Amino acid sequence: MDQITFSEAEYQTKKRKTRREIFLERMDKLIPWKQLEKKVARYYPKGQNGRPPYPLSARRNNDP
Repeated sequence: MDQITFSEAEYQTKKRKTRREIFLERMDKLIPWKQLEKKVARYYPKGQNGRPPYPLSARRNNDP
């Protein structure tokens, strides 16, 4: 059973994009994320000790 969440229901009726959404979409298009992740990967914690780190690419589920 797939029910939509309250936030999804609220978002469906939205008509305009906020300035923040517009800015973040532009940044997403401008920044070469894969290249940046490659450069950061060697310095990112491996999770050998203690709590495991977040994945390097922590993007939203619906993003490619």
